[in-house]
Amino acid sequence: MTQFSNVTVIKQANVYDGGKVTSRVIQFADGSRKTLGIMLPGEYSFSTAAAELMEILAGELEVQLPGSELWLAIKGGESFEVPANASFNLKVTTLVDYCCSYYD
Repeated sequence: MTQFSNVTVIKQANVYDGGKVTSRVIQFADGSRKTLGIMLPGEYSFSTAAAELMEILAGELEVQLPGSELWLAIKGGESFEVPANASFNLKVTTLVDYCCSYYD
């Protein structure tokens, strides 16, 4: 899917790590939500209350998923899932464009 129709966009950005990670919330009529964002190169730790699917639209990163010692290489066109109430780590090596879908 390359575009979303009939959505509400929250204008105010979510800004993390001094502006190195930003996103905007997209709300759908059925109550579901996604975020669209950009991450600059760096290392980040995130926590999520809801399970999520992170689609990498462009760029490259490594992810360390909850309970794993391994770092997985992910590039544009690939995705990964994070369970609810979990934390995960990222090593972003190039500018990353992403879409995150939440499963409440």
